[in-house]
This record gives sequence, C-alpha cells and structure tokens, in this order.
Amino acid sequence: MRIFLELRQLALIMTWATLATVALGQPPVFQAGAATTNITPPLGEMIVGGWTPLPADEVHDELHAKCIVLDDGQDKVAMVICDNVGIPREVFDRAKRLIEEKTGIPSSHQLMAATHTHSATTARGNNAMVADNELTAYQVFLSDRIVDAVRIANKRLIPAEIGWGSVDESSQLFNRRWFVTEEEQRRNPFGGVDQVRMNPGNSTLIRQAGPVDPEVSILSLRAKDGQPIAVLANYSLHYVGGVPNRVVSADYFAVFANYLGELMQTNAQYPPFVGIMSNGTSGDVNNINFRDRGPRKEPFEKMREVGELLARRVDDALNSIEHQSWVDIAAASSELQLEVRKPDAKLLSYMQTVVQRGDQEEPYHPHEKTYAARLQTLAESPDQVDVPLQVIKIGKLGIAAIPFEVFTEIGLEIKDRCPWDDAFTIELANGSYGYLPTPAQHALGGYETWLGTNKVEIEASTKIVERLMQMFDKL
Repeated sequence: MRIFLELRQLALIMTWATLATVALGQPPVFQAGAATTNITPPLGEMIVGGWTPLPADEVHDELHAKCIVLDDGQDKVAMVICDNVGIPREVFDRAKRLIEEKTGIPSSHQLMAATHTHSATTARGNNAMVADNELTAYQVFLSDRIVDAVRIANKRLIPAEIGWGSVDESSQLFNRRWFVTEEEQRRNPFGGVDQVRMNPGNSTLIRQAGPVDPEVSILSLRAKDGQPIAVLANYSLHYVGGVPNRVVSADYFAVFANYLGELMQTNAQYPPFVGIMSNGTSGDVNNINFRDRGPRKEPFEKMREVGELLARRVDDALNSIEHQSWVDIAAASSELQLEVRKPDAKLLSYMQTVVQRGDQEEPYHPHEKTYAARLQTLAESPDQVDVPLQVIKIGKLGIAAIPFEVFTEIGLEIKDRCPWDDAFTIELANGSYGYLPTPAQHALGGYETWLGTNKVEIEASTKIVERLMQMFDKL
C-alpha cells in the first residue's frame, strides 16, 4: 500500500511538473514505448478453437503479448494485445492491478485484448458469467507476462511522433452468415430452424446476412529520428486457421507483425520494433468465399497469404501518414450491467431429452448435446453480469474496447457515430463474454445467436453502443 501511495504521489508530482512546464511556455513532450513478451504455455495445455479441446503437442510459432505505452506529458495509456482465443476479465484485472502498482498507469487507462487465434492454448475460466476465485497456473503466468510487457514498454518511453490513418482491403472479407434454401442446413441445436446459417456447407446460397468492414486502421509510432517504434493495426477479420490439430500458432496476426518488420527493415534495431494486429469487429466475418472456395490450401499457407498482404498494404500506407510531435491522450472505463440469457423450463426439458438419447439415435443437430451442457451452465449462472467498456482518445482518433466477439455492423455504427475523425473498435477487450449480435441479427438465428454461444440479453449491443457514445462525448 505504501508503495502504491508513493507512486500516486509521484504521478501527482509529474502532473504538477507538466503544468508548470506549460506555464513557462515549454510544450509537453509526447513519448512512446513498445515491448513484447512470450506467453506460449508448455505443451499439453488444451487448444480450444474447435468443438473438441485437444492438448498441444507442437508449437509452429510462439504466442506473444504485445504492448505500446503512450505518454502525452500528463496522461499515460497502455494497450496490450495477446495471442489467445479469449481471456476472462479476472486475468486482465489481476494484471491491471499489478501494473497500476508498479507503473502508476491507472487501470482505466489500460486496454487489454485477445486476438482470437483459434490455435492458442486456453486461458478461459469455467463460466464466462462467473469470475473464478482462483486462477490456473497458465492464467497467472499470462497475467504476469502482460505486466512485464507494460513495464518494459513503459521503461522504453522516448520522445516520439505519432500518426494514424487507414487503407481498405476487402479481398479477405466475407460475411459468414448466409440465407440458404435447405432447411436441414438451418437447423439449430434446440429443435428449431433458423433463417440463416453460419459457414454453410453444400447448400444453395441466397445472400449474406450482413456487411463487412474493409478498413485496416493504422496507428504508427516512431522516434524523433524516424526510427519506427511500433505499429498497431486493426482489421475486422476472424482468425484464418489452416493449422493442424494440436499445433500452437498465433495465426495471421503474427505473420502480419513479423513481415511488417521485415518490410520496414527493422530486424536489427534495438529496442526492437513491435508490430501488432488487433482484431476489429469480426464476430460474423471470415475469409472464406462460399461462392468460390478455390483449391485447398496447405497448412499455414492461407494465414501467411493474409498476413503478408495486410503487412504490404500497411507498409505502403505508412508513407502517406502524417506524424505529429504531440497529441493529447485520454481514456475512460465504465461498467454496464446486462441481463444474462436463461433457458426457460420448456427448453430445458427438451434438452434433457437430448441428453437421454442413445448414441445410435440420429441427432436432430450434431452439436445438440454440447448445447445441452451449455444451457445448464447458463441456467445456473447469475441473472446479471457487469461487463467492462472502455474508450481511448488519441488526438482526433477514438478507440472503443468491447469484451465480446462483435458483429461488423456494430463496429461500423461506432465509426459513424464517434465524435472524432477516425475510430476503430478492438473486440474481446478487457474480458471475454461470447458473441455480440445486433437485435436484428438475433431475429435471424444462426450459430452466433444461439443461447450458450451468445450469453447476454438481445438488446445488449444497443446498450453497449449508447454507453460508448456517452463515454466518447465526455472525453
């Protein structure tokens, strides 16, 4: 406690010093730092990207927590992106407490998120609606490594320049929710029939059920002499995959970061350049063209194509981004209480008959027993859950942070309504609570809306966007 108070006093002294500097006519100095830490767990940890978790027995590429710290002379912001499918709030909250104690950066000014690679070992808890009192060994390790990344990036702060911009790349984006003709393709695990199907098989396609967002948002940091410090990009594309079973990989997010460093010829510099790809609003988007799938790719080939393409596009766009020697930064966090969706008695009764079916009986849906277990978990969950929301202002750039797999149209609305010139959303940020469709998409059904995949009230996306807009306005 004493150390914490001393750090808070130090922060106040630094703030007073900044104000005094401005009063004397000397402008404040903008600083930035970046760092990575390795978060690859030992072999044997479970990979949960598919329907059946499998223990990892090989590492194709290491997993990392990648961090940037920004300092405008008065406020600091830290952003950490982790190679993981989804990280529960309690893991991030533990890291935030330790970071605030060790660096003085307030928890409200720390944004932490997962990339949603499906080939990383799990950091999930037992129930997304209930915080675990005790963390697993890997969750503690992951939390500690996040702390290390922020501490190192904070130590590396140097006078810097910052710029942002974007480039469009639509070739890799396809909304994966389709209206299809066959009723069998649209069955759900609850004995009903939906209007749309996620990732349709050999069916007659009618049309896609939602949009895509082609914008690759870019935040660039460089030293005063022009040496690159970090690039944080944001793209609304799900993981790409093509990873064999039991193999650990950070997916195209890592390919992008590594190849961008090569293109920028930063491999020999110290401190090392940090390339980061964050996941935008991709809850209903992948890169599979269901009208023309094309030939089957070799393992890792597709993620390499996607990552290298995005790196080339960002590298080209950096040449036209105007960097500034100082911008103001600010951040705010808020708790929003949402109702937890619960199965009614009729649905629970039906799912009980599903559980009792013999293995020889033809199932109505291939994953019905999986959802019978998920519904039981939801039935035993609290009636409400508090979810963390966050906004960050960097000059005239707005960043929203949402702890769900967010549908693209929600991200497009946030971009349209944000009060500043540019904006993007980082999903699975500060927690992991499942999918976030819009009410209109809920009405269509489909995997992302199923009870157990989606866990909070149908109006949740509307409430979240409204709260984020209020927070942006206050900044």
